[in-house]
Amino acid sequence: MTTFQPVSQPRSHTTKPLLTTIAWVGLLAGSLDILSAFVQAWLVRGTSPVIVLKYVASGAVGKAAFAGGWLMALLGLLFHFIIAYSFTALFFMIYPSIKFFHKSIALTAIIYGIFIYIAMDLVVLRFTKVPPGAFHLDKALIATAILIVAIGLPVAYFARKFYRD
Repeated sequence: MTTFQPVSQPRSHTTKPLLTTIAWVGLLAGSLDILSAFVQAWLVRGTSPVIVLKYVASGAVGKAAFAGGWLMALLGLLFHFIIAYSFTALFFMIYPSIKFFHKSIALTAIIYGIFIYIAMDLVVLRFTKVPPGAFHLDKALIATAILIVAIGLPVAYFARKFYRD
């Protein structure tokens, strides 16, 4: 006697919830971005990762962040990931509506990296306690390149993959 056993269908990305995908992609993009910031700060100024994170926290706390201990660094890390997740979620929300983004991952990453730089510089940083600095084209280009590679590429790649599957 034979018994009938239904064959289960393989899971595809369409069964993966949007929020789970955003959570993993945001973690990846945020990690790549903060690691890039750590490396750049170390190479350019010899600045430790803890000081970089305290700088991020200083946006909300002010100069007192630098006198704080490891909790200030953790606060900076929290703020960093809130921002990274916000840009990741925003991209996943607008991706289906902007058909141009479906054509090229690289071009989409470049456009989104530039958008993030402009949004951070002209909007987000204006509402923080970080004093505005002078504009330097070389620093802006490096920061934009980091955003393109660390956030733009993974977010564009995984959004395309999510919505195609």
